[in-house]
Amino acid sequence: MPMSKRIVINCWGSHGDFFPYVGLALALKARGHTPVVATPAIYREEVERAGVEYAHVGPDLDPNDETLYDRVMDQKRGSEVIIRELLMPKLEQTYAELTAVAAGADLIVGHPLTVSVPLVAERASVPWVSTVLAPMLFFSATDLPMMPQAPLLSHAGRLGPWAARRVVHLARRMTKGWFEPVHRLRAKLGLPPAGHPMFEGMFSPRLTLAIFSRVLAEPQPDWPSHVRTTGFVFYNGPDAGLSPELEEFLAAGPPPIVFTLGTSAVGAAGRFYHESAAAAARLGVRAVLLIGSFEQNRPDGGLSRDVLVVERAPHQLLFPRASAIVLHGGIGTTGQALLSGRPVLVVPHGHDQFDNAHRITTLGVARTLHPRRYREVRVGRELRRLLNDDYRTRAESVAVIVRAEGGAAAAAEALEGCAA
Repeated sequence: MPMSKRIVINCWGSHGDFFPYVGLALALKARGHTPVVATPAIYREEVERAGVEYAHVGPDLDPNDETLYDRVMDQKRGSEVIIRELLMPKLEQTYAELTAVAAGADLIVGHPLTVSVPLVAERASVPWVSTVLAPMLFFSATDLPMMPQAPLLSHAGRLGPWAARRVVHLARRMTKGWFEPVHRLRAKLGLPPAGHPMFEGMFSPRLTLAIFSRVLAEPQPDWPSHVRTTGFVFYNGPDAGLSPELEEFLAAGPPPIVFTLGTSAVGAAGRFYHESAAAAARLGVRAVLLIGSFEQNRPDGGLSRDVLVVERAPHQLLFPRASAIVLHGGIGTTGQALLSGRPVLVVPHGHDQFDNAHRITTLGVARTLHPRRYREVRVGRELRRLLNDDYRTRAESVAVIVRAEGGAAAAAEALEGCAA
């Protein structure tokens, strides 16, 4: 058994950004290490209930600010809002908090949005490891991502390598100004200039963990050096179980279609759940709607006994008992869907969701429908196509690969070799 190491894991975002790092912490703890999950206050109870040490590193968010969901999930500007309005104004405070937490650490592990990690690590001479949750974040010219601001640009590679490289250059230029506070803080700390925090500056020179399945993307020639693709790191929360109400519903009839927008898009759902309930009725199928804590997501009028509305449920337990899954394409929910072996209808809203949708549609396990076209008749038509043997067979074969990857153990083993 290697000597125990204190490993600080700094993550930020929705539950899809948070759960993989708790899963990673538990895998490290099982190997005799002391992981510390450094994240906003809203996750403190969940970290401690998992039996992992918690440390506060912001910026904090108000989960009751319903206006925030619409701004963050805006297809064109959502990513810019996250960087410029939520992260950058609190950068120096975040840096100070992480500096205190990282004192005495043997290793720091960073999330794609925790841009303080390289600064803290360099200043304290502590090794650090970067992580990537979704293939889009490599911005590869040889595997051009589908960007929500301009999805059609993903086809530029058909014109030749020069066109793909031009698209990546354009993305760099468009986002350069978002991170000016990082460059200013580096200078203030006496650190040398570094690369773009969303491109080469995101990646550790020591190791980058690609925490997703190889069914989504194979390593590319222009990926940074020292990348290890581990597979998804799954975690559902401590003592995760299905409620008695949900268990009773599942046992009472055929597998339902599950409709969910995760924990981010659920706050900007619009008519998604209303159209979903109508589509299920039109098809004559049973449905489970995970509407979050947003009462406006509850469909209008009375619902039949074939539709169950609940706030939330652990995906790893619910998805395998579905006939199909309708989701937003967030990488955490997408990973759970691939694990379940069920066909998927993706309704992407922003960020990496369009790219994830494209990748699993190309795999033959999913279909994609834009939120603007998400209407009862069209949804029903798409679901009819999904509920056939071809999609189900392909989804089951992909699930076999995803299950075999053992992402948590692979990631923990890789981190052991990097700790000081």
